[in-house]
Amino acid sequence: MRARTTAVIASRLLAPVVAVHVRPGDRVRRGAPLVTLEGREMAAAHARARAVLSASEETVRAAEGSVQAADAAVTLARTTHDRMRTLFEKRSATAHELDQATAALDGAQAQMASARANLAAAVASRAAADAAVEQAASAQTYTSLTAPFDGVITDRAVDPGDMAAPGLRLLTLEDAEAVRLELTLDEARAALVSTSRPSRVSVRVEQQVRDGRDEPWIEAVVAEIARVDPASHSFVVKLDLPATVRPLSGTFGRARFEGPPRKALVVPASAVVRRGQLTFAYVVDDDDRVRLQPISPGARVDDRLEVLAGLSEGLRVVAQPPASLSEGVQIREGGR
Repeated sequence: MRARTTAVIASRLLAPVVAVHVRPGDRVRRGAPLVTLEGREMAAAHARARAVLSASEETVRAAEGSVQAADAAVTLARTTHDRMRTLFEKRSATAHELDQATAALDGAQAQMASARANLAAAVASRAAADAAVEQAASAQTYTSLTAPFDGVITDRAVDPGDMAAPGLRLLTLEDAEAVRLELTLDEARAALVSTSRPSRVSVRVEQQVRDGRDEPWIEAVVAEIARVDPASHSFVVKLDLPATVRPLSGTFGRARFEGPPRKALVVPASAVVRRGQLTFAYVVDDDDRVRLQPISPGARVDDRLEVLAGLSEGLRVVAQPPASLSEGVQIREGGR
């Protein structure tokens, strides 16, 4: 079993770890603080960027003043030039005076172009400084790692004083509300799996196994089917479990896919006797005496168990052998 959503919490900075606020097993809400990194360097970079931005804004104001002064100089030079041209046409000014007025106008216009260029450069520098401030502010947020969604901390690989590096796993967060069963099937079973029909999934709970209870079969949906691996001739299938079923991540599970019917030898599941790692069934001979026969069990379907080896068709078995039953006892059908 695996959580449908898993997040590996990692740092984007190379910085010492100041505090770790969670431990494995803790449930956290989205946005909750998980890890705090040393942030003095980021804070200094942010302050430095804000100082550069402030200086850039003053440079822009100075450049705007220069543009205004250059504009006034151009206005004065143009007025003087127009006056000199009028006087020259009336023969009240010399050609030299007109040339001086023309040169002054050209110089003022050049100063205007230079002032506007300086203003554009100052505005661009201010935009760069503003972007640097945003970048520094964003980098400063990297010193506090928070939970991206509601979930459970399943692994912790960092302690205060450790050095966090970019991409290095610090914590693992899983969404405990949505669980998925992942299994590997051989390519011969590819025709049995489809995303358009449900499957029966068994979740094995260790407490149920110890108590001797049957594993419940529940409906599950095939969410993903990977391609067949040409090397292993197998493929991975991912099944989404209902929201009402919430086994722990790592819990063992089995899936059962419906296929074409086949003929098999089965016995009641209650007839099976397990002793250690071996499986037996009590077989009744022709003289009505029982003997313990080892068998190789196969798949279990409801209250029936498939027998792969050890029995043959037509043999009689004890459907519900009592604990006191021993080999060689003569019995009759319906009782001892």
